[in-house]
Amino acid sequence: MNGTTPIPSAIDVFLEVRRAARGGSERTLVAYRKDLEALATYLAAQGIHAVEQIRLRHLRSFLAQEIRRGLAKSSVARRLSCYRSFYDYLTGVGIAERNLAQLLTMPKLEKRIPDFYYQEEMNALLDHITGDDLWSLRDRALLELIYATGIRVSECVALDVTDVDLQEGGALVFGKGARERYVLMGRRAVHSLKRYLSARAGANLCAEALFVNRRGGRLSDRSVRRILDRRIAEVAGLAHISPHALRHSFATHLLDGGADLRVVQELLGHISLSSTQIYTHTTRERLVRVYQSAHPRAARQSGLPLDTQ
Repeated sequence: MNGTTPIPSAIDVFLEVRRAARGGSERTLVAYRKDLEALATYLAAQGIHAVEQIRLRHLRSFLAQEIRRGLAKSSVARRLSCYRSFYDYLTGVGIAERNLAQLLTMPKLEKRIPDFYYQEEMNALLDHITGDDLWSLRDRALLELIYATGIRVSECVALDVTDVDLQEGGALVFGKGARERYVLMGRRAVHSLKRYLSARAGANLCAEALFVNRRGGRLSDRSVRRILDRRIAEVAGLAHISPHALRHSFATHLLDGGADLRVVQELLGHISLSSTQIYTHTTRERLVRVYQSAHPRAARQSGLPLDTQ
């Protein structure tokens, strides 16, 4: 390595490379910039302004400081993931000799069962959207597609009309890390999309984007949240969940129906099976509840522990 590379310049180039490669959503890139600039500010206070000056002890002391200030384990893990990606870039272009962030230990996170709707609740939500106007048809098609395919909201709003094959019942999705995958959608999602696309034909809307807003442009992640919040509020008794929870519902219901975990992993676009395994906790909890309420000699009905002889 020759010369020095200013840390702010390295951050700017790294983010531009990620953006050009579509290596994450715009929201992810904004979060990366925030995390990297927090590190840069700390390093500058220590008199470190070039990438080549950074040592492992600097990264370790910065994260230790953030933990002392009350930064949550999940936020520490997110920052460490960001710094590992940053160093992947630095080593790839020869600015750094090795990935220092890989030498730091990822904090152990508590496994949290994701929010999801039961099948009856999903049916109530989707079947409630019955209007024939363009925006009702859009909302129904949007939520049907997310639930039918399990795609992320960022992947959904990035879809173009040409990415969807209504004849075959599938869609080509451009996911995290610039990875493409083909997802499947059922009969109801296909039917809803056909009605929506037929209604918008000839309107002065974005020709490329699959889902559009009332101004004719591409729908945003935030708009999807507003649409879901409004539709949930229209159905009595439904708890508010995030759009991402529709993806959780998709995975949970597939496993409830007997789908193989690796099939669900592929459909979700997870690299690691461990990312998908969290849904087995959800299905296991439900199996226990169903068993205890339905079996005549189950613990809940008899009042006895399961290991009582």
